[in-house]
Amino acid sequence: MPSWLEIVIRTLAAIVILFALTKALGKRQISQLSLFEYITGISIGNIAAYVSLDLDNLWYLGMVSLAVWVSVSVAMEFVTMKSKRIRDFVDGKGTVLIKDGQMLKKNLHKERLTIDEMLEQLRKKDVYRVADVEFAVMESSGEVNVLLKKEYQPITPDLLGWKVAHEREAQTVMMDGDIQDEILEQLGHDRQWLLHELKKRNLQEKDIFLAQIDSNDELFLQTGEEGKQPTSPSSKPRERVAMLVEQFEAELLRLERLSQNESDRRVYQTAIDRFQTSVKTLSDQALKR
Repeated sequence: MPSWLEIVIRTLAAIVILFALTKALGKRQISQLSLFEYITGISIGNIAAYVSLDLDNLWYLGMVSLAVWVSVSVAMEFVTMKSKRIRDFVDGKGTVLIKDGQMLKKNLHKERLTIDEMLEQLRKKDVYRVADVEFAVMESSGEVNVLLKKEYQPITPDLLGWKVAHEREAQTVMMDGDIQDEILEQLGHDRQWLLHELKKRNLQEKDIFLAQIDSNDELFLQTGEEGKQPTSPSSKPRERVAMLVEQFEAELLRLERLSQNESDRRVYQTAIDRFQTSVKTLSDQALKR
C-alpha cells in the first residue's frame, strides 16, 4: 500500500476513534477543564497525531496508549465524584479574591493575578467599582464569579414582592418561510391564524426568515434583512386603556389576598369597590357619547 494512502486511512481512523473517545469523556471535558483533564486532552491529541503520521510497524501501540489515557481520565472523574478530598487535590478549590469590597492581595498573588487582570474580570461582569463587590471568587476552572452588595444588585420582582407568571421559551413557528404546523397546534393556533397575522402586517410567507411566539402569546417576526424589521400592529387607545385597567384591578386583588390582617383587607376591598364603580361610571358615560 502506498505511504500516502496508508496515512489517509490511519488519519481517518484516528479522527473516528478520537471522536468516540471524546464522547466517552463527556461534555465536561470540552466545556470546563480541570488540570488533569487539560493534560489528558493535550496527550490524547499528540498520540492521535502519532497514530496518523508515524509509518513504523508499531503504530497500533498508540491505540493502546489512547485507551489507557481515556480509562485513567474516566476513572479519575468517578473518583473525584466520590471523594471531596481527592476532588480538591485534583481540581483545586475556589479562591476568594474580593471580600466586603476589599481586594485580597495575598490571594491575588497566590493565583498570579495582577490588579489589571482582576479589573478586567470585573468589567466582564459589568462591575466597574471594586467597592460595590460583596464577594468575588476564582473557581477551579479559572473563571471569576462576582456577587454585588445588596444595594447595588438589580431590582427584581421578588424584591418588590411581585408575583409574576412562569416564563416559557419562545417557540419557533416559522423558519426560512416554512410554517411549523405541529408547534402552532401545540400553542393553540393554526396555519390560518398565522397567515392572518402576516396579512395584517402586509407580509407573505416568503418574506419571513423567522417567526416566534413568546409566553405572552405575542408573535415576533424577522425578515433577515437590515432595515426591514416588521412591526406589530399597534393596538387602539381603547384597547390599551382596557389592558391597563385590568392590570391595575388585578394588582389590587392580589394585594387584598396578601393582606396580613382584616384591617388591611378592608382597605383594599374599599379601594377595589371604588375603582370598579369609577370604571363602570366612565364606561356608561362613554357609551352615552
